[in-house]
Amino acid sequence: MTDRDATLRIVTPEGIVFRYALAGPVLRALAWGVDAGMIAGSAAGVSATLDKLGLINRDVAAAVATLFYAVVSVGYAMYFEWYWRGQTVGKRIVGIRVIDASGLHLQPYQVVIRNLMRYVDGLPLFYLVGGIASVISGRFQRLGDVAAHTVVVRVSEARQPDLDKIGRSKYNSLLDYPAVCSRLRQKVSAEAAGAAFGALLRRDEFDAGARAELFREMRAYFETLVDFPDEVKEQITPEQLVRNVVEVLYAGAAAREALTR
Repeated sequence: MTDRDATLRIVTPEGIVFRYALAGPVLRALAWGVDAGMIAGSAAGVSATLDKLGLINRDVAAAVATLFYAVVSVGYAMYFEWYWRGQTVGKRIVGIRVIDASGLHLQPYQVVIRNLMRYVDGLPLFYLVGGIASVISGRFQRLGDVAAHTVVVRVSEARQPDLDKIGRSKYNSLLDYPAVCSRLRQKVSAEAAGAAFGALLRRDEFDAGARAELFREMRAYFETLVDFPDEVKEQITPEQLVRNVVEVLYAGAAAREALTR
C-alpha cells in the first residue's frame, strides 16, 4: 500500500505497521550516475591497460572494455546490493536502499532479477523505459523492480535512543548467543527497531491485555526473522524478549559507532 505522500506502508501479519519514504526517479538517477561513473572508470582502466600491454589492437581492446562494462554494470550491482543489503556505493552516498516490496528480507533471486532487467529498463538509451515506468508507477518502480517485487526507499537516519528510558534488563540472556545477536543486527530494519523501542517507551499507556497482545505480536515478528533458542523463549516474557532485542540492536550500534570515532 502506498500513501499519497510517496510513502510505502507495510502491515505485517502480526499487525505491526512500517512506513518507508520512497525514493523518486531523481535520487535513483543520481545514485546510478555515481555507480556508472565507477564502472566506466574501471572499464577505461581495463582498456588502457590492454592498450599499453600491446597484446591486442586498439579496436579489440575497446571491444573488451565495452564487454567488461556490460558485465560489470550488472555484476557490480548484484554483488553490492546483496552484500550491503540493498545498497551500492551510489545508493549509500545518496541515502537510498532496495527492499522487498512486502517488507520481507531481500532475497538473492530478487537482486538477480532486478539487475538483469536493467538491459530492458535501459532501452533505447539513458534508461528511458525504466524512467517512464518509474514515473507512472505508484511506487516509483522500474520494470526490474516490478519483476523482482522490490522498491527503492530512502534510508532514515538512525538515532541512538536512551535505553535507560525503557528500563534496562539486569541480565540479557540473548548476549549468551553471539550468533543470534549478529543475525538480529543483520535482519532487523531500523524501522522495526524504532517501532519496538517506541512500544517499550509507551508500554504504560496500554491496559494489561493490550500491552500483552502488543508484545506477543512483536515477539512473533522477531521470531520470523531469527530462530531464538528454546531456553531463551521459555525463561522470559514476550515483553522481556522484545526489550532484550532492542538492547542488542541499539547497544550494538552504539559500540560500532564508538569504534569508528
